[in-house]
Amino acid sequence: MYQYLFGPVPSRRLGMSLGVDLSPKKICSLDCVYCEVGKTTRLTLERKEYVPLDRVKEELTHYFKNSPDPDYITLSGSGEPTLNTCIKDVLQFIKQNKPQIPTAVLTNGTLFYDKAVRDALMDADLVLPSLDSATDEGFKKINRPPESLKIDPYIQGLVDFRRAFTGRIWLEIFILPGYNDTEQELTALKKALVKIRPDSIQLNTLDRPGTLEGLKGATRKELERIREFWGMDRIEIIAAFPQRKNIRAYREDTETAIMETLLRRPCTLDDLSALLGLHIHEINKYLDVLEAEDQIETSRQERGVFYQAKHK
Repeated sequence: MYQYLFGPVPSRRLGMSLGVDLSPKKICSLDCVYCEVGKTTRLTLERKEYVPLDRVKEELTHYFKNSPDPDYITLSGSGEPTLNTCIKDVLQFIKQNKPQIPTAVLTNGTLFYDKAVRDALMDADLVLPSLDSATDEGFKKINRPPESLKIDPYIQGLVDFRRAFTGRIWLEIFILPGYNDTEQELTALKKALVKIRPDSIQLNTLDRPGTLEGLKGATRKELERIREFWGMDRIEIIAAFPQRKNIRAYREDTETAIMETLLRRPCTLDDLSALLGLHIHEINKYLDVLEAEDQIETSRQERGVFYQAKHK
């Protein structure tokens, strides 16, 4: 079993995607209220080699020799992958050994104010950053950044990255009612989007419990209203995707293993990961489908959010 690779996982946007985890759980530059991975345990802007580069290369080499090519190799993390100073080396290693496989980087984009971070991603084919608010007030409320991280350098970093990066940028905006859906917030976001000029703007919302109790996702109608309010091209709603089950990478045996475990007893995301030997990001993809099909339900307890099978 790999320690730093996971999948391939069924991804709506990337097909069969092999994940490379460059950040331990949950070291991140944000502590977003909606995060399905869980609360950030170390909130930091410090960059260093959080996972060993040599081990990542060893696992990639083994995978390349023993497995079919995925549609994408996605650099992500249980936290923020650009905190890892070796991200450039990993991208270059993949390009040298498997140039035919496109690479993607899944990031919150908060560190793009640092030119070293922007330069590190130049070998990627696709970068998927996020931006949930364009005001300091909204940024603090929904993303809960370190005190030193402000919204203007964050947005300017995305603008500077767009100017230098020749690949594709798909910018994700996570809409959370009561947090970033007011006219003031949406107007500020539109101004930022005009400056950033991403190739695609992707609207998402909450499917499963975040880190705070009582959060609820936006409806399809609300997301459509936001798209109309912005009146911009290239806006796509990506929320709620039960059709993931139709993707070639979706494994019925993995779904069965998760369901059989939850039929025996309720489990947290970490419980499922430990019991099944699967990465939390991989499990999350299947939980999305199982919840959309009304096969599982959640309850928040002292130890966290528990998933359990519905008995019909």
